[in-house]
Amino acid sequence: MDKVKEILHIGSKPPSGAPAEPSPEALAGLREQYAKAGQDHVLTFYDSLGSDEKGALFEQLSRFDPAHINDIAARALSPPEAEQTPDTLEPLPDSATASILDSGAHDIGKWYGSGLDLIGQNKVAVVLMAGGQGTRLGSSAPKGCYDIGLPSHKSLFQIQAERIRTIQELAASKVGSGSAVVPWYVMTSGPTREPTQQFFQENKYFGLDSANVSIFEQGVLPCISNDGKILLETKAKVAVAPDGNGGIYQALVLSGVLDDMRKRGIQHIHAYCVDNCLVKVADPVFIGFSASLDVDIATKVVRKRNATESVGLILSKNGKPDVVEYSEIDQATAEAEDPKHPGVLKFRAANIVNHYYSLRFLESIPRWAHKLPHHVARKKIPTIDLESGETVKPGSPNGIKLEQFVFDVFPLLSLDKFACMEVRREDEFSPLKNARGKGEDDPDTSKRDIMAQGQRWAQEAGATVVAEGGVEVSPLLSYGGEGLEKLKGTTITAPAVLERD
Repeated sequence: MDKVKEILHIGSKPPSGAPAEPSPEALAGLREQYAKAGQDHVLTFYDSLGSDEKGALFEQLSRFDPAHINDIAARALSPPEAEQTPDTLEPLPDSATASILDSGAHDIGKWYGSGLDLIGQNKVAVVLMAGGQGTRLGSSAPKGCYDIGLPSHKSLFQIQAERIRTIQELAASKVGSGSAVVPWYVMTSGPTREPTQQFFQENKYFGLDSANVSIFEQGVLPCISNDGKILLETKAKVAVAPDGNGGIYQALVLSGVLDDMRKRGIQHIHAYCVDNCLVKVADPVFIGFSASLDVDIATKVVRKRNATESVGLILSKNGKPDVVEYSEIDQATAEAEDPKHPGVLKFRAANIVNHYYSLRFLESIPRWAHKLPHHVARKKIPTIDLESGETVKPGSPNGIKLEQFVFDVFPLLSLDKFACMEVRREDEFSPLKNARGKGEDDPDTSKRDIMAQGQRWAQEAGATVVAEGGVEVSPLLSYGGEGLEKLKGTTITAPAVLERD
């Protein structure tokens, strides 16, 4: 592990308890390291600090390699100039794609069955990216704790936990075993880790075995001034920010999650974001599809609504799988139609950050994670004035946060090791991004989409739904619309909630 940390430019994990003030020799070594990098201003106030503060600052600074911070900041702020030759953009090859919208029942059933078999054999794990707070929702709690207003008042975490419980039951029944286990690895950030752990404990892990739920933390990087200097949040603390959803790769290694997967015999991993209330956690169709092609990464997409929808697109860029942002595509390319499907966009695979990984690929993380690019997010970052020692709250962006994107790894693969599955937006994608009242990607649209899906399931099972408001079908009652035969011939008055028993 020490060698891996060296490759990834990560310092040692601090011991538990209050950090001790360093020895003069240790402090001198740290000063020299930061001075060589031109970043020794972070120790400007060191001599005025109390012993505990000295220990805490030393511990924090020891986790970073300042020369590496300089390097990634320089590359992010001054990326290499793009080549003059235009990129060659093409849809992914047909051999690497499938669509739930166009596939026959036989293929979907085959993928579903093989995926359930893999789940029943305890070979599937789930990684949840849950580092975000609900700040834009008016909440300081982790976004997964948020109640979108369903009749049941279930949080996003509970909805997803119950989907795991049900898919475990379906898989165990399919393979004839007493039980099946889908380990759930929940990636948090610094501000969300403790409240996430507390929320899970208070809710008894939503009926899951706590031994199969691991809550771990993604890394952080120092915030940098516009001229490349590490910013101090206080006299005794560097300003830091989570390293982006692309930080998942290093975090899987450094947290021990990858070791745990290996010990459990996991071979297939589903990773997704907490804010999608419709996500099919450990979706057997997706797992079965990806495993059948023996790919290292697969991704779910939804069909782009129209040529102007501002979404990232999954495609082939210069012969490699990639994500291209809407702003990077000219109007003619955005509006081009698929010659095989008149009236359908040629580039329509909208990225929803919902991915499959093979374990063998994740085991290669130490070879490439440190090479992924960093991206710049310009922010207003409160900092300490180095001369006066006073806190400065800037009125305009005064610095940058450095982050990696989870999809930056895609171009490392050849096209034959990457696949893409198109799914129905109304069944699988409803993100929670905005405060209530925005009318788009907000709590009201999340609630609406769950209630509409439940109503469709009830009606397909033969129920009559009267009045407005939809039907909430508990994930414990049905994972994807199955098992609702008892509703045939019944009348449901909306809004309604259907729970198990």
